[in-house]
Amino acid sequence: MSSVKIECIGSDRYRLGESPVWDEKQNSLLCVDITGRKVCRWDAASGQVQAVSVDAPVSSVALWKSGDYVITLGTRFAALKWKEQSVTTIAQVDRDKANNRFNDGKVDPAGRYFAGTMAEEIRPAVLERHQGSLYTLCPDHSVVKHFDQVDISNGLDWSLDHKTFFYIDSLSYSVDAFDYDLQTGKIGNRRSIYKLEKEESIPDGMCIDTEGKLWVACYDGGRVIRLDPETGGFQSSQVWIFSHLQEDIAHLRVL
Repeated sequence: MSSVKIECIGSDRYRLGESPVWDEKQNSLLCVDITGRKVCRWDAASGQVQAVSVDAPVSSVALWKSGDYVITLGTRFAALKWKEQSVTTIAQVDRDKANNRFNDGKVDPAGRYFAGTMAEEIRPAVLERHQGSLYTLCPDHSVVKHFDQVDISNGLDWSLDHKTFFYIDSLSYSVDAFDYDLQTGKIGNRRSIYKLEKEESIPDGMCIDTEGKLWVACYDGGRVIRLDPETGGFQSSQVWIFSHLQEDIAHLRVL
C-alpha cells in the first residue's frame, strides 16, 4: 500500500464532530459539530474554516442541487443557505418524542436523504432504548418512515451496484443489509451480515470502498474494521487505510 500523508487542516476543537462531506463544486470539506450546534466548511484554496451556528443539535449535512445544503437539525430536515446563514425547515419527524434528535444521515445515488433518529444520550451510548426511527427525505420533500424501534441510528451506505442498502443500529452490534430498489427507494429483506461481540466495541459510522467492502468505525474501540458483505469476513486496523476509500457522497446531492 502506498504511503499516506495525514495533515490537520483546522485547529478548531469540536465537541462531537461528524458527517464529513466533500463539496466538489466549492472545493471544500463540510462537517458538523453535533452538540456544538454548528455546520463547518473548510475551504481547500484558502485553508480557512467557516462555521454557521444553528439552534439545535445538527447531526449530518448533505449537498443540495441548488448549491446550498440540507441538514438534519434536531428532529427536522432543514435547508441551510450558507451565504445568508439562514435555516428553513423542510419537514419534521418524531413530533411526539421531545427528547429525540437525528443522528447519522446520507444521500442515496438517486438524491434521497436517508437519516435516522435516536433519544438524547444520558452519557455516551446510554439512552432510552427503542425511541428512534429511520426516515427518507424524498426529492418532493415528502418523508418516508421505514421502521422504528431503533436505538442509535448510525452508519448508512449502498453497494456499488445500488441493489443493497447497508445500515447500523449501534446497540444491536450488527451491520445489516437490505434489498434496495433505486427507482422507488424501498428497502426490504433485512438481514445481518456481521455481528460484533460486545468486547469488539460499538459499530458506528460506515462507508464503502471501491472494491465493495465496508469500513466500520468502532466507537470507543480505537479501530476500524473492513467487512466483506458477501462473506462476512473482516480485517481490523488501528488506523484508517485510505487507499481504496471511495468518496461516496462527493457527487451525490439532494434533488
